[in-house]
Amino acid sequence: MATLQANWNYPNAIRTGAGRLVELPQLCEEAGIKAPLLVTDPGLVTQPMVADARSLCEDHGLSCGLFSQVQSNPTGENIDAGVAAYRDGAHDGVIALGGGSALDAGKAIALMVGQSRPLWDFEDRGDNWTRVNTAGIAPVIAIPTTAGTGSEVGRASVITHAGQRVKKIIFHPLMLPRFVLLDPELTVSLPAHITAATGMDALSHCLEAFCAPSYHPMADGIALEGIRLVHDHLERAFTNGQDLEARAQMQVASTMGATAFQKGLGGMHALAHSLGAIYGAHHGLLNAILMPYILKANRTAVEPRIEQLARYLGLPKANFEGFMDWILSLRTRLGIPHRLTEIGIDEEKAALVGQMAAQDPSAEGNPVALGAEQYSALFVQAVRGTL
Repeated sequence: MATLQANWNYPNAIRTGAGRLVELPQLCEEAGIKAPLLVTDPGLVTQPMVADARSLCEDHGLSCGLFSQVQSNPTGENIDAGVAAYRDGAHDGVIALGGGSALDAGKAIALMVGQSRPLWDFEDRGDNWTRVNTAGIAPVIAIPTTAGTGSEVGRASVITHAGQRVKKIIFHPLMLPRFVLLDPELTVSLPAHITAATGMDALSHCLEAFCAPSYHPMADGIALEGIRLVHDHLERAFTNGQDLEARAQMQVASTMGATAFQKGLGGMHALAHSLGAIYGAHHGLLNAILMPYILKANRTAVEPRIEQLARYLGLPKANFEGFMDWILSLRTRLGIPHRLTEIGIDEEKAALVGQMAAQDPSAEGNPVALGAEQYSALFVQAVRGTL
């Protein structure tokens, strides 16, 4: 199929297919939005897709503002600035357009415009989410321009606390966007190296969800098929960015990963969150580099699951080694580094990284219980490339 055209309503209302950005004004109307604030990032703000989105809105009588002060790892200060822009412009909803950073920022801004408490009071711990004034949450329309984070189908945002240099998950069930537009035409200009890193991020979500030890067969099924879509389409999208079918299927794989990981994540994300907070490195690239090291550390607990996965993918060797071979060769073909040193990270802060990873909420889903010293050791292995 050259273009995937479909509508479905799980976990939210999703519209997928090439050229569907034109439906944005209609979705605003259905969401009750008359004056949207379009949230994007500095790298996209000058791109035609942003101008097109605003023009579509304005041509239909919608007053569309623009906010682009979003870092690659969005901070609390970015959210505060976005809330100020929302209020100053008398907006009544958010269009979040971009990669995971813009989507996370847009959702967090929409949450905070109606709150009197600080952002960090809603960190995803215990029953903090019950503190939210739900009547104050603004509606969100999410339009991803990458295929990796799946933030468009998530009920949370990952925001960096700059003072503490730690990533925190801000959560409320009503942060789930009202509508999602998956238009693969918005991803064709994505550079190959970003296509690779974000695609591996989608894979990491599906893989860690599939291997998480809790019982959630629905998430398992979604994760399994998401991994197959990555297996079949990521290299195609990487090699030919104009391949709309591959782009569309990777967008779907991304949404599947973020839907499945309600089951849990694991050590990949525990380390990636920590390294992203300390070094500001790209989240998807970190997961891609860390993937085989965490897989090996979890082998005793996940080997039967990985064998099942290898059979489903039809790998030449339907066992743990065969799956690891596929991961390593895929990374090589996508130009993913094998060592963290290749992206400027050394082992100087190994103790701190280990402590932060062990305390990260994602660590709870790892199939093997790992402490700070073990996370430090895994980090050093990934720095040195000793698998």
